[in-house]
Amino acid sequence: MRLVLLTALTMAAFAANSVLTRLALVETALSPGDFAFVRLASGAAMLLALARLRGAGTRTPVPLRARLPGAATLALYMLGFSFAYRSLDACVGALLLFGGVQITMFAGALVARERVPPLHWIGAAVAFSGLVWLLWPRGTAAPDPLGAGLMIAAALGWGLYSLIGRRATTGPLETTGWSFLLAVPAGALAAWATAGPWDSAGVGLAVASGALTSGLGYALWYRVLPGLGASLAAVAQLTVPVIAMAGGMIVLGEPLTAHFAGSAALVLGGIGLSLVRRPVRAGAMR
Repeated sequence: MRLVLLTALTMAAFAANSVLTRLALVETALSPGDFAFVRLASGAAMLLALARLRGAGTRTPVPLRARLPGAATLALYMLGFSFAYRSLDACVGALLLFGGVQITMFAGALVARERVPPLHWIGAAVAFSGLVWLLWPRGTAAPDPLGAGLMIAAALGWGLYSLIGRRATTGPLETTGWSFLLAVPAGALAAWATAGPWDSAGVGLAVASGALTSGLGYALWYRVLPGLGASLAAVAQLTVPVIAMAGGMIVLGEPLTAHFAGSAALVLGGIGLSLVRRPVRAGAMR
């Protein structure tokens, strides 16, 4: 139950982060590169400060080369996500992102020879069908190819970052903080390439996204990942768009529709199937 609650809290942080990112990129003048840079820098500052307060600096140092894969995949996700939303609708972007994450993490489970129970496959298919029903664009043109490619790259980055997190040997705050810090140069390069006006609202949203819903949310994700298989971790993330839409109904007073209720039931039902564990036969315990 503790693992389920922590995972649910992490998914809520991811949903809130998506809302903050969209607000900053749509409602303020901050460029995608500037947003990614501020997000990474504020996340690194928050996480490494907390790690130092908790005494993480006294542990055996981890070689820089061992930290680079996490930083590289995090940078790929951050930059792809920010730049993709310049030309993609929120729904199309979410479908591409979470569909790509599903494929990446299930592929990672197979490569690692992780046993994926049949119910995980069935649950993933049911949950993803619910997400497609919820987010499939109606009456719109095909998505921008460049934006779609950037979001698929972001999905690959996030899926690999999550798979790397399952093998982390240091605490989640320290591991995630170093990933953010080492990804900052990529964010700085993107900010230089797309330099624009910095307004207080955009910077504030980027700091909140980096320090809170990204930094602390990702650290919590690294904490729960070892207790989840790659396949179950992939399925769990399909709740993020559902949580984001439910938050809009609560905070913004958006109406509850039968379409949303049916889609959410499929997503949650599929995740429920993935959580079911087959009982161990008495003979297998001898």
